Amino acid sequence: MHHLKKGRKLNRNSSHRRAMLQNLTCSIFKHDCVNTTSAKAKEVRRFVEKIVALAKKNTVHNRRLVYKKIKNRDLLKKIFDTIPSKCDKSIGGCTRIIKNGFRKGDGASMSLIQFVTK
Repeated sequence: MHHLKKGRKLNRNSSHRRAMLQNLTCSIFKHDCVNTTSAKAKEVRRFVEKIVALAKKNTVHNRRLVYKKIKNRDLLKKIFDTIPSKCDKSIGGCTRIIKNGFRKGDGASMSLIQFVTK
């Protein structure tokens, strides 16, 4: 049975997967968009949406929760200063995934994940 098996494994062990998703999340917040494979984009969207939801309410507790996942003080300041103004009062859906075709080397489907600006 496949109960309680949430998320994709992405052909990596758990520590490598966690580090890769953390780096992708930091890159999205730093550059506002990242070009990656479709599976990674769909998986990292979960983490980005949770961080944006926490950033909308600027409390010390939420800052500490986000810092556990980001580990970058400069980026933490940027998240809590700019992200809530970008995403307004919407409950979710602050990111979009746009398909970019296929990678030339191995044929993996590529996507661009970015923030939705109003």
